[in-house]
Amino acid sequence: MSRRLIILLVVLIVGAIAAPAAAITNGQPDGDNHSIVGQLLFYVPNNPPTAGGLWYNCSGTLLSGTVVLTAGHCTFGVGLDGAATVAQDTDGYPIPVADINEDGAADNGTGGNDIWITFNEAADYTGWPLAADYPDPAQRYAARVSWLNSRPDWIRGIAYPHPHYDDNAFFLWDAGIVTLTPMDGEIAPAGPYATLPIEGYLDNFIGNTKTKTRFTPVGYGLEVSRPWGSFGGDTRMYASVMLINTKGVFGIDALARKLDIPNPSVVLSNNNGAAHQGGTCFGDSGGPVFEGTTIKVVAVTSFGMNGNCAGTGGAYRVDQADDLAFIGGFLNP
Repeated sequence: MSRRLIILLVVLIVGAIAAPAAAITNGQPDGDNHSIVGQLLFYVPNNPPTAGGLWYNCSGTLLSGTVVLTAGHCTFGVGLDGAATVAQDTDGYPIPVADINEDGAADNGTGGNDIWITFNEAADYTGWPLAADYPDPAQRYAARVSWLNSRPDWIRGIAYPHPHYDDNAFFLWDAGIVTLTPMDGEIAPAGPYATLPIEGYLDNFIGNTKTKTRFTPVGYGLEVSRPWGSFGGDTRMYASVMLINTKGVFGIDALARKLDIPNPSVVLSNNNGAAHQGGTCFGDSGGPVFEGTTIKVVAVTSFGMNGNCAGTGGAYRVDQADDLAFIGGFLNP
């Protein structure tokens, strides 16, 4: 089953279905404070095949004029000119990545170009082709690609999940890169661009340092998610959160130890308190977690702890050796 259909270890992926989805919970409008953070819109052809594929939203951050950092689950299985990049079974459903090549790389789900990003503070979907107007999936895909390619505020890219990314355990290697290929008239925001931490950087935040330091997640996700309704507005927002721990949640740390890999996740506050405000929700996936008021991105939003986007939330660390090597390969090819 797809990462968007299965709940792993009682962890909910923070990534909303697009067309379009809705921002940081209890946060603040970002304005131009983080204009290097954009909203991603991407198409996954065989998820599920009965619907002719689905469109999703995530968030991402410019590390250079052409390199966007996001979550692995926001890049895996992205279509290539409408075709699936993931192996399929006889019914057209994705086959989970069960095997890893000898070089440690997953053998599918990468290199799709059905992914776009806008850096508008509020994503503009005026004229977006609706499913009701295009019931045929092929015609709907063609209409949406045509709409996106005609808009200079949407830049097309190519998606690359972490080479170890496994859709059945997304939280273990949940980093992804989108390389941008601007067409005429499309311009990504100028720098300064986000910077990366040194290896093991988040391990420094313990004791008083952890208590005093605030982190700033930025994204375009829902503002409220409740059983009786959700709302938001595809608008870039930010929150101020505390680092709860660097040990992972619900057995993630134990699983990482079993696999002999570093713990991949941190837990952040996701509510209002005296010293912090707001958190992340669906659609913020892949968005940056900056250290304080800097543009040093130490993690990307990865998962939530419940469907109400309350309590605490999980982010994927990008201060690990394999992530820094993976990301650095795009920044210094």
